[in-house]
Amino acid sequence: MEFNTRFSFIIGAFLILLGGLFILAPIITRYIGLEDIPSWLLYVYKRESFYFVTSPILILVFLAVLLWRLLIQ
Repeated sequence: MEFNTRFSFIIGAFLILLGGLFILAPIITRYIGLEDIPSWLLYVYKRESFYFVTSPILILVFLAVLLWRLLIQ
């Protein structure tokens, strides 16, 4: 595996694992209060039975990798 392919694989695996954690986050928030976590680390939006959880850091990492990939190719 050359460096570029290996790096893409590592970043992809990291983003998949991080995404999986955020998919589980709404389920966890039903039982454990996550309001004490800073909003720059984990943003939780709750309204009635709807939960939306995201991370600004995850979005920034995704945009940085996307920009890097576009500039390299």
